Amino acid sequence: MERIYMIPVNDAYQSECDCPLCELASKAETNELDYYLGPSLMEPDTRKITNKTGFCPDHLGKLNRREANRLGLGLMLHTHLKDVNDDLMNVMKDSIPGKSSLFKGRSSDYKSKLTALADKIDKRTKECPICSKLNDSMGHYIEVITYMFKHEDGFKEKFAGAKSHCLPHTAMLLRAAAKLSQNDAADLVEALYQNDGKYFSELIDDVEWFTLKFDYRNNDKPWGNSKNAIQRSMRFLASDRSDFDEKQSKGSK
Repeated sequence: MERIYMIPVNDAYQSECDCPLCELASKAETNELDYYLGPSLMEPDTRKITNKTGFCPDHLGKLNRREANRLGLGLMLHTHLKDVNDDLMNVMKDSIPGKSSLFKGRSSDYKSKLTALADKIDKRTKECPICSKLNDSMGHYIEVITYMFKHEDGFKEKFAGAKSHCLPHTAMLLRAAAKLSQNDAADLVEALYQNDGKYFSELIDDVEWFTLKFDYRNNDKPWGNSKNAIQRSMRFLASDRSDFDEKQSKGSK
């Protein structure tokens, strides 16, 4: 019997997408972007989080491209900048090395202070509540997929019939398979091997034909499925990203 938490997984595996987990991740990310640009941004608990963490560069860019709530984004950035300033600038001032002189010898403790400050800045610029929530969501989806693979009639066939699983999500599924019984792991990894192996072959052929189309002798020959082979290959190798743009190759599908 299909339970409510299985519906998104079944929907993803019934779609025509290249990777069902990329489909799940994209929808989860859209929900999170909507959440942080919606009414929640004025809630004190949400602002405490965004003041402290801000967003990673990738999600800052996606929030900016939304153009849905410029005031809200500005308010979040204003209080986040103040928090970062309070956290870092006094430490940076204290980390300015004293200059050596005839009366004051050299000291190397400034190196550890500067390194610690750099690490602190790196940590603050990489923290992201959207990334954190997406990691939790994808962990949950992996658990649901492995449960359905073991217990739900017909899901093994859906799983095996997927066009592919991108390599980052293949790695996640392999780690999940390592926690299954040997027989269940064998079935899941066999299915992964079959659909990923088939997709590898298709991509290799399509990318090769994409390159051969630049030979004038092939000008009049059809593109086949190769027009967006570059973008599909990038999505397979690195998971889906908004900057893997296929706008110029929609006619090839």
